[in-house]
Amino acid sequence: MNKKIVILADSGSDVPQDFCEAHDVFTLPLKVIYPDREYTDKVDITSEDVIARMPQEIPKTSLPDGASIVACFDEIKAAGYEQVIAVTISSGLSGTFNMVRMMAKDYDGLEIFVLDTKNIGIASGLQAIRAVELVDSGLEFAAICQTLENEVFKNKVFFNVATLEYLQKGGRIGLVTAIFGTALKLNPIISCNEEGVYYTVAKSRGRKKSLAKSLELVKDFAGSSKKYRLAVAHAGAKEEAQAMMERLTTLLPNAVERYFGEISPALVVHTGPGLLGVGIQVLD
Repeated sequence: MNKKIVILADSGSDVPQDFCEAHDVFTLPLKVIYPDREYTDKVDITSEDVIARMPQEIPKTSLPDGASIVACFDEIKAAGYEQVIAVTISSGLSGTFNMVRMMAKDYDGLEIFVLDTKNIGIASGLQAIRAVELVDSGLEFAAICQTLENEVFKNKVFFNVATLEYLQKGGRIGLVTAIFGTALKLNPIISCNEEGVYYTVAKSRGRKKSLAKSLELVKDFAGSSKKYRLAVAHAGAKEEAQAMMERLTTLLPNAVERYFGEISPALVVHTGPGLLGVGIQVLD
C-alpha cells in the first residue's frame, strides 16, 4: 500500500468500522442535535439510541463544521500522510462535500481530493472501499482520483423505508412523492439519481413485494457483470436485513465481497426505523 495516501470518509458513508480499522480509513463524523445536547455521529450516539427516542423526539443533523474538518486534516498530516482522498455523501443531500472541499482548498501541507459520490450510506461507503483497493494496487494519486470519478455511477443503493414521514420532516424528500395513499399500502423503493438526489425507482404494494422488487433492481443493475461488491444496511430491521443478504447471496453469487451493518445515527434521523437498503458496486 502507498503509505502517503489515506482515505477519509464522512460517517454518513457508513464504511464498516472493522474495515476502517483494518485499512486506516479516517472518519469525519456528522452531528446529531437534540434540544438538550449535540452528539457526534457513531461516537457518542448509536442508531439504537436515535430509534429509541422516536417518534416522540426527532433530532436535527448537521454537517461537520470547518474546525472539525481542519482538526481531522491536522490528525492526518501528523500521522505522516501527504495525500488525502475524501469521500462524502452526495452534495445533493448534504453540504458536507462543499464544506470539505472549501476547507481543503485553503489547507497547507496536504494534497486533498474530495469525491462527491452522488450517493448515500453504504453506496457511498463502497466508493471509499474502492478507493482503498486502488491505493493498495499501487496506482498514483491522480489516477486513483480520476478512476473514482469515472466510476461514480457504477454504485447504487436501493432502499425501503417504513414511512416517508422522516424524509419529509428532514427536508430530504427530493423527488420522492410524499403521498402514496396509505389505503393502497404502496411502498416506494428509493435511490439517488445522477444529481445525487432521492427519487422513486419503483413502487410495490406492501413491504414484502417492495423488498422483492429491490432484489430485482439490484440484479438488473449488476447486469452481465461478473465482479461486484454487495452490501445490506438497515435501521432496526436486522432480521429482514439478514434474510435479504441470504437472498442476495443466492441471486448474485459472484460478489467479491459482501458487507452487512446498520446505517449511521445521522441517517436514521432522516429515514426512521425500518429502513432496509441494498448497495451494489460494479467492478467490471
